[in-house]
Amino acid sequence: MKLFSNEIVFRGHPDKVCDQISSAILDACLRQDKGSRCGIETVGGKGKIFITGEVTTKAKIDAASIARRVLRDIGYRDDYEIIDNIGRQSADIALGTNDEIAGAGDQGMMFGYACNDTDRLLPKAMVILQEFSKKYDELVHSHEDFYPDGKAQITGIYDDDFDLVAIKDFTISYNNSEKNREVTDRILEEIALKICDAYDVKVERFLINPTGRFEIGGFEGDAGLTGRKIVVDAYQSFANVGGGCMNGKDPTKVDLSGAYMARVYAKELLKKYDLKWCEVQLSYAIGLRRPLAIYIDSDKGNLVPEEEMYERGEPKHIIEELGLKDVCYERQAMFGHFYD
Repeated sequence: MKLFSNEIVFRGHPDKVCDQISSAILDACLRQDKGSRCGIETVGGKGKIFITGEVTTKAKIDAASIARRVLRDIGYRDDYEIIDNIGRQSADIALGTNDEIAGAGDQGMMFGYACNDTDRLLPKAMVILQEFSKKYDELVHSHEDFYPDGKAQITGIYDDDFDLVAIKDFTISYNNSEKNREVTDRILEEIALKICDAYDVKVERFLINPTGRFEIGGFEGDAGLTGRKIVVDAYQSFANVGGGCMNGKDPTKVDLSGAYMARVYAKELLKKYDLKWCEVQLSYAIGLRRPLAIYIDSDKGNLVPEEEMYERGEPKHIIEELGLKDVCYERQAMFGHFYD
């Protein structure tokens, strides 16, 4: 038996709020101008929201208004001081990503992962936390004692085939009024148990707000920053992470499109070769279309990538095949980019 842990942060965690603001601004740009080039960063804390980064677009947007709308939607007040410091993207990057060249918007490596644990082809513990996070978000909008900020973690017990046998500790840290803790704690336990029962997983122990209290949260209790939760956005530590943030970036940035395509490849290979798990790495050089390399690992060993994977892996082809200029990236930033 082995112990392995994975974590999710709730939609109202300050880092996740910043991810959603950056992605919502990206969405606004792409709705008006599909050719928008964006790399948007947000930082928040102590009554201020600072939005920066680079954008080249024909779209007319009001970043401050978008940020206030996102804050309201999540469950925060909207009276923060918003500082719009967005600049114009470097023309040097545009040289390699225009429609004629259609090269990668950055260098780097991206990973995609799939496994046969669930119908979603994702690890069981990861899916449990994603579903729990969505249920918590519903509580925030329906119950006055639940506040948006928080996170949850599973320490799972796994057998030698790395199948989840049980959950040793289900840890939940949630921002709340602290007025009705017995009631709110019980609500969360019941929700978690119902989700776990659906996957035939027993919970041995709950650890809820282990420090005792969590009344001060959000941007008053912590700072937030776009891109600081890349492990949550990807596979919650069940797979490698390339290191690039997926939020606030248009799909010419392979941090986003390459990661999405690597996930598609992993799912396809999982089914084609009847694998238990599959991990795919793509790597790129800025301004070049063709991936530099594709590496495939699985429970049956390394696999040789087919030539057509290199062609499909060119950013222009990825964007077209997956329709990445029409995705709502704000939604993707809420609970993890690979929910399905």
